[in-house]
Amino acid sequence: MHIRLKIWRQESPDAAGSMKSYTLDQVDPDMSFLEMLDMLNEQLLQHGERVIEFDHDCREGICGQCGIMINGRAHGPLKHTTTCQLHMRTFREGEEIWLEPFRAKAFPVKCDLKIDRSAFDRIIQAGGYISVSTGAAPEANSIPVGHPVAEAAFDAAACIGCGACVAVCKNSSAALFTGAKISHLVLLPQGEIESQARVQRMVDQMDAEGFGHCSNTEACEAECPQQISVLHIARMNWEFNKAQVLKK
Repeated sequence: MHIRLKIWRQESPDAAGSMKSYTLDQVDPDMSFLEMLDMLNEQLLQHGERVIEFDHDCREGICGQCGIMINGRAHGPLKHTTTCQLHMRTFREGEEIWLEPFRAKAFPVKCDLKIDRSAFDRIIQAGGYISVSTGAAPEANSIPVGHPVAEAAFDAAACIGCGACVAVCKNSSAALFTGAKISHLVLLPQGEIESQARVQRMVDQMDAEGFGHCSNTEACEAECPQQISVLHIARMNWEFNKAQVLKK
């Protein structure tokens, strides 16, 4: 395959960035998108140019590090697919592909396609801990959890924190991410003791980080590679309002 690339280049957080053009020949259609970027970086190294920096880790669609805006869509044109799991056969011969970092006030660009997602870490840290018995290990079935509840908690916990929900929201809202992280603990009995304080701290931290309010367009769910439901936003709002009432 022959492809043309337009890639956002920004040397540092304070530097002015711009789109740069590149071409690649002999791209294997079975290459992953990140392998294609590796191929481009090898070409840049051979010409003594600075490589394109981008986030990645597991390359298995698990870690959530590889998010890129590809032709204006988070993670690219395929639904429920992370950037690292996207393959070049998705694109046409000779197609021009535009690559940009996720854009949000709370996700400052570090370099090229790399962004700072530490705001997500601080939201999780604000949630604190769950109380546990430090005595003998409890019997496995001493706290029964119904199958529907366990499945709902697992669905929420599937969020990989990639930030696609923020990138596609016109308000740069982190409501889907925060709602999922609140839901998976509030649904389980182990998370009930601190649930009221947890939801207030996490929502307050989300606001402090500069994320916008939910736009209700559900673009976050549509672009989420893990298919996290917007119902978790509704549960977050319910839990937050309940905590506010019980606090009075």
